[in-house]
Amino acid sequence: MQKLDYAQIIKLAWKEFDNDRHAVKGVYDVSAQVSTNHVYKVSFYEREPVFAKLSEYGNFEDFREDHIIINNLANNLEHPYQTFLAQSLVKRNELFIYRYHELDRSAWVVFYNPIQIRNKLPRRLEEKHIKKLGRELARFHKACTNVTNQLPNSSKSVITDIQKLKRSIQKNEIKMCSSHKDLILRNAESFLNNADKVNYTTEIETIPVLVDWNIGNFSITGEGKFYSRWDYDWFRMSSRVMDFYFFSRVVSDVGDRTVFSYLVDTLMEDRFMTFLKEYHKIFPLTEPEVRLIKEAYRFFILNYVIKDGPYFFRKEYSSKLIKEAYDTYFPAMDANYRVEKILKTLKL
Repeated sequence: MQKLDYAQIIKLAWKEFDNDRHAVKGVYDVSAQVSTNHVYKVSFYEREPVFAKLSEYGNFEDFREDHIIINNLANNLEHPYQTFLAQSLVKRNELFIYRYHELDRSAWVVFYNPIQIRNKLPRRLEEKHIKKLGRELARFHKACTNVTNQLPNSSKSVITDIQKLKRSIQKNEIKMCSSHKDLILRNAESFLNNADKVNYTTEIETIPVLVDWNIGNFSITGEGKFYSRWDYDWFRMSSRVMDFYFFSRVVSDVGDRTVFSYLVDTLMEDRFMTFLKEYHKIFPLTEPEVRLIKEAYRFFILNYVIKDGPYFFRKEYSSKLIKEAYDTYFPAMDANYRVEKILKTLKL
């Protein structure tokens, strides 16, 4: 299948947004080259540049719904996070999203204003960084909790996504050998059963979570406060513990990695316990939420690696991660993860 002309699609999107008022000077690919989503810098002759995010995977309505919620969140967050999130461009009081059609293919584009970047965290954090980061995430989660009731409703949840995964496997829409199919279905059932045990739909508070907190996705001030955040590929409305797995990776002893895997072990490191203790001082966790941390990790592997991985990650990453999920991630979840360590650390 011939590749879509992404630069031309972005030019068409800008023409519809701007009504030919400002001519495009250039469209430059600034993507991280990990996912199949594309980010471009768009320059002009007589106005400041903007950034465009283009996606052709998934459901347009899901993309639209997520970005409407994100933009509402960006506009409603309280001090000091009122400028933390990159804001999308709006036309006539509505978030502008361009939808491109070509035979049986389509793509969609959203524009962002540039966002200032301060400091990046070091690849391997010192204890002082870990403690500050734990406290800062707790404050940010509090700010997100405070505005949740002001945000539009989300039509999807972790429960509906796992149910969708099960249906896709049972209909053979996801190609895999029978042993892998059984493994995934067992883990999907485990997720649903364990979510039910903690009364996920009635007792666990749902807030906006950004999930993917790689150190390349956000910047901090000199004092370690959140300063700016971009890249919302995995945004969703869910439990705040959905954010914890990526922070366990950020604070891990190995530190940030160029070649990455999604091992459960970082959730058990003493460095992550230090992070959680500081978080817990600011925004205390409940025992059901702590018990959900393992399931949030399981959901991440099921939904983002198995279900969406072949479409979201570039092929070389996707193939590696899916093989590791079968061979390592799921077996290690039961062998290496102990919720009792976290409960003891937080005195729950």
